[in-house]
Amino acid sequence: MNILIHPTFFPSIATFIAICNAENVIFEVEDNYQKQTYRNRSHIYGANGKLALNVPVNYTQKNRQKYKDVKISNDTNWKSINWKSIESAYRTSPYFEYYEDELKPLFRSEEENLLKYNFKCLDCILECLQLDLNYSMSTLFEVNPKGVLDLRSLVNVRKEKEILLNPYIQVFASKHGFLNNLGILDLLFNEGPNTLNYIESQILHV
Repeated sequence: MNILIHPTFFPSIATFIAICNAENVIFEVEDNYQKQTYRNRSHIYGANGKLALNVPVNYTQKNRQKYKDVKISNDTNWKSINWKSIESAYRTSPYFEYYEDELKPLFRSEEENLLKYNFKCLDCILECLQLDLNYSMSTLFEVNPKGVLDLRSLVNVRKEKEILLNPYIQVFASKHGFLNNLGILDLLFNEGPNTLNYIESQILHV
């Protein structure tokens, strides 16, 4: 199975299930940037429930931009804020310290391009999972692509479909219950080396 999917900021668990079940992965890089998507957002499980990590960007809807041309806005201290949120959420998780040294440099990165930054985050996660993923990138935007399973809808936040996963242990589950389909960081910090086994055991219905 060949899939077409968006590269996002610390992709959702559903995205990784799709990636791991695919024979060939094609990342969409020729689309126009849209707000309110996972292109610059990822969810973690904080003490008060679902918490969004955001990457601020320089973008206006008046002037359409391709995703690959969007620049990160470094006017705020967003990297430090996001890392502190991750630390607060997962410091007591079983595998935070196991992956901390690999992930922390991403929050010191000077990368200014959002797409390139997202690929850096993706490649880091693939390394943590010890997953050798051969992927390619789109060269032309197609509304109705042929010969691939189009999973680009997984990027949407507002129109997100409910995806039910098998529960795994989460740090604050006793307070708020199991939260479905968070960003991959939640699964990684809670399941550690078992993350890939969990992903491969899930079936994605989209």
